[in-house]
Amino acid sequence: MMRTDLPLARDRAAVLVPVLVGIMVFLAVLAGAGALALDNVLDRWKRDVSGSLTAQVPPVPGIGEAARAATDDRVARAVAALRAQPGVAAVRALDRGELTALVEPWIGSGALLQDLPMPRLIDITLRPGAVDRVDPAAMAAALRAAVPEATLDEHRLWLARLMDLGEAIGGLALAVVLVVGAATAVAVVHATRAGLAVHRPVIEILHMIGAQDEYIARQFAGHALLQGLKGGLGGFMLAIPALAGVGLLADRIEGGLVPRVGLSPLDWAVLMLLPLGAAALAMLTARLTVLHTLARMP
Repeated sequence: MMRTDLPLARDRAAVLVPVLVGIMVFLAVLAGAGALALDNVLDRWKRDVSGSLTAQVPPVPGIGEAARAATDDRVARAVAALRAQPGVAAVRALDRGELTALVEPWIGSGALLQDLPMPRLIDITLRPGAVDRVDPAAMAAALRAAVPEATLDEHRLWLARLMDLGEAIGGLALAVVLVVGAATAVAVVHATRAGLAVHRPVIEILHMIGAQDEYIARQFAGHALLQGLKGGLGGFMLAIPALAGVGLLADRIEGGLVPRVGLSPLDWAVLMLLPLGAAALAMLTARLTVLHTLARMP
């Protein structure tokens, strides 16, 4: 432990620093974890959706084998037209079982579902690197020429909107972290100034025996580092149960409405930097505050 000539641990103002740093780190970890988890979800959606399109073929009105056969003929013509388009790697029509699984969470299962005329969906996979070269308008026109009632659903528009939303939330989380850092610095500044005022007689004696401002500043900085580590690690440990609770609630959502939300080991490594960063910020802020204050002392 670093030798100190000042009883900084007894300062009442310094006692509040770990509490404030802990609260700030707790909020920063929650904001950072939310931003990282959202970025993971959007990145997964981008990988899964950006290279695919979906075509929808409405069913032929009616119930019975004749209507089903006519619908199957529509689907076959749509698949053939889509396979002929440039940049298309694979075309697959979803079978009846897959369509039933998609709608069961909303309307349930039963005999009615088996007889219900449902639009047929066709999954279109594009070749790698061909996403930007494919013309959705031309593909939609070819699809309508084969099946006038069919439509092509392009995912790029809503994906771009999702990415914009994710970037906005990520920016908001970064702003929260910056505000938390600024509040931490302000708290350390006030605690350090209070400590300087309390220990001014001792500091004057140290100056008289030859102690430099840098020597005194190192003592305040070391104490602030320990206080910041104590509060930062405490705030980080408190944030872990909160994140675990949110994760359990997200895992309980069924039906494929929300993809699995989680943090990678790299994300956890980034979050662990927050308490260390808060301690380093407290140390640097205390050092600069002491040097600035002592330079103005007579």
